Amino acid sequence: MRDPYEVLGVQRSASAATIKSAYRKLAKKHHPDNNKNDPRAASRFAEINTANEIIGDEDKRKQFDRGEIDAEGKPRFQGFPGGGAGGRAGPGGFEYSFRTGPGGAGMGGGSFEDILNSMFGNATRGGARAGRSGPFEFDGGGVGVDLDLSVAMTVTLEESVKGGEKRVRLPTGRELNVRIPAGVMSGQQIRLKGQGESAPGHPPGDLLITVSIAAHPFFKVDGNDLRVDLPVTLYEAVLGGKVRVPTLGSAVELSIPKNTSSGRTFRLKGKGLPKAGVPGDLYVTIRIILPDGNDADLEALMQTWRDRHPYNPRSDLG
Repeated sequence: MRDPYEVLGVQRSASAATIKSAYRKLAKKHHPDNNKNDPRAASRFAEINTANEIIGDEDKRKQFDRGEIDAEGKPRFQGFPGGGAGGRAGPGGFEYSFRTGPGGAGMGGGSFEDILNSMFGNATRGGARAGRSGPFEFDGGGVGVDLDLSVAMTVTLEESVKGGEKRVRLPTGRELNVRIPAGVMSGQQIRLKGQGESAPGHPPGDLLITVSIAAHPFFKVDGNDLRVDLPVTLYEAVLGGKVRVPTLGSAVELSIPKNTSSGRTFRLKGKGLPKAGVPGDLYVTIRIILPDGNDADLEALMQTWRDRHPYNPRSDLG
């Protein structure tokens, strides 16, 4: 993963507003729906979302700038308190860690069993009978090697709804194609049995993939429902008419009544998230957008209208 500042094309001193603006522009440009003939669009879109999750979040940005997390949001290994760097790295730079039972002590190291075998070379399986050499074995409450791997995976809102396949890079450097189940939720874990680390004398660990759903360029998730702000012109709001509204499927037409105020919300039934067999709704909030720049004709029209039809929409505020 590249440096998130480089991915979004902003300076390290960039303000939160600058980062947000850069993310929105790139997300819209590289969204897979707008680049259906580009096989790399999805990976670029995912990279943009991951970068925004790091430096678009104030706390994570500070952690990244301090070197506490990497470009994927994973904690950087800082060594053990009061000591050196700790255990040896396994294949691909993976650090082995150990869990201890009652009375045990945790420690790092890629070959803990070898250390114990060298210390207790005459111990036999399951006890301390001398005279026969054998490998040191851990009892049920002793030390066990943690061979599970945990990785984070960011999916688009469309991928979370429809499912699909995504390539994931493991800390070991290995890559896997992972099937994304339709309807997956943010924070949900996908477990792949036997796809973790391996060590002699131990069954392979599992791969635990924690799913997060990237922020969408215009949809906001609200339970099973979706919300979207719909820009309309001043004349569309005054005169009414039909406007196209994006959905997770194909766009639909919404009839706006005459004299519709900015902030008015319409509900499109069944156009939300299709969870648990009962689809949510899509709530469309009208936002009146004026044209860029000064328009002499529009100003003259508004002055005439103001003089003939004065009103105060803030009268209830005192």
